Amino acid sequence: MPVIPWPWRSEPLNVANDKPQPTDDIQDLSRQIETRLSTVTPSLLATTSFAIGAVTASATAFFYARYGRRIRNSDWVPPDVMTRRRWVKDLKDKTLSIRIAGVDAPEAAHFGRPAQPYSAESLAWLRETIQGKTVYCQLLRRDQYNRIVAHVTLSPRVLPGAFVSGKILSHEMLRAGWVTTYEQAGAEYGKAGKDEFLRLEAEAKTARVGMWAKGVDGETPAEYKRRHAAAGSLEEAEAALKKVSAESKAKPRSWLKRVLGW
Repeated sequence: MPVIPWPWRSEPLNVANDKPQPTDDIQDLSRQIETRLSTVTPSLLATTSFAIGAVTASATAFFYARYGRRIRNSDWVPPDVMTRRRWVKDLKDKTLSIRIAGVDAPEAAHFGRPAQPYSAESLAWLRETIQGKTVYCQLLRRDQYNRIVAHVTLSPRVLPGAFVSGKILSHEMLRAGWVTTYEQAGAEYGKAGKDEFLRLEAEAKTARVGMWAKGVDGETPAEYKRRHAAAGSLEEAEAALKKVSAESKAKPRSWLKRVLGW
């Protein structure tokens, strides 16, 4: 029976008298590799390793961008793949109502209720930031108003989204001072967690930016919604607001707030 000899054996294999020894062959191969590597200078070996790593990383990024187009985890929608799904085609060119997870913006006028202060400014900031631009939405669930709750990430400024992820929109809104941290049931904060949201909100209050420019004692969106939900009519809700405002003005401020001008 013909036998194909091991390529690194110097002598032919005698099938009748010699039995293949895999362990010896592996040891011989290891010694040959060590001998050859000992003749390579460390700088050349490092350069070769770097070149191989760079080529591998570039090829991985290419296939990632071309066939995956995902960001950080498998829940992100890859455009090229998902467009082949029937339900995605049905949604093409349609407007989806997205609620940004983890934050609460000042309420605009709706259901006969007046708008909160800074609601227009908050919406204007959001439009200036994302209108006409590409954003990435990690879809989480639907809320009671049939809106899609999602984590929204902005496109990176320099590198493409296949290599790095952009800034988190909810974090940027908190830094700018145009939203508060959403703390109601079912709140979603992502990997950063609720503590990061609260920290960014506190920094914005300290810096007196956005809706905190004139103080931090104003009515929050959550308080606005609770006040209107508890009132039987618009007149009762407005009366409750005046009462709260009067009590707030009558309450003495702490020395720290007096020093900081809050």
